[in-house]
Amino acid sequence: MLVAAAVCPCPPLLVPEVAAGAAPELDPARARCADALGGLAAARPDLLVVVGPAEGTGPQETERYPEGARGSFRGFGVDVDVRLGADRGGEATGPELPYGLAVGAWLLARTGWSATPVEGLGVGEFLAAERCAALGRDIAGRAGRVAMLVLGDASACRTVKAPGYLDERAAPFDAEAARALGAADLAALRALDPELAHELKVSGRAPWQVLAGAAEGTGLSGTLLYEDAPYGVGYVVAAWS
Repeated sequence: MLVAAAVCPCPPLLVPEVAAGAAPELDPARARCADALGGLAAARPDLLVVVGPAEGTGPQETERYPEGARGSFRGFGVDVDVRLGADRGGEATGPELPYGLAVGAWLLARTGWSATPVEGLGVGEFLAAERCAALGRDIAGRAGRVAMLVLGDASACRTVKAPGYLDERAAPFDAEAARALGAADLAALRALDPELAHELKVSGRAPWQVLAGAAEGTGLSGTLLYEDAPYGVGYVVAAWS
């Protein structure tokens, strides 16, 4: 059963070495992510499942990553490698973590997560809402006390300098997504439009809908910890308990 969740953005810029001189601009987001992960630890889960966007999967596919899977930010010109969960001395297995899950692994390492086993799940951008919900229900049934770290960004179209340029639909979409995540509004999360999310370059839609499926019947409440759009991209941090 799902007992807690943390929702965090996943831009590689959260990693200070990647952001370089711009790193202080995301200090508030990093701090709120640490707060959200603290709630996961306080829930004392038996299993932590990290869910995020997987660029390498097909549009309808998912990819699972075992504890110890490795990721890297060397593609951004920095010598930073990460490992999903605690280093238990074994060789890394499975595919390399996509950047979204690599950011999750970095966040966990930054907060010193070590006691609870960790698994990763990457979800394709166009995965249908019904399939996302089914995945969430499967995750919730994996252990008696399950926690989730859910990664994904809102729109990348909030300003003319944003990666997707300015789209007037972006701010209302992001406002509703942030409200739903802060209120743990499962119906509103399920109702997010995959096609509109694609047009607005939203990477979090499918992971958020996986969370909605996992939370069915739990009565969890949410708290919005952070919502902003530095660089024209919407970032949301929320904690569910």
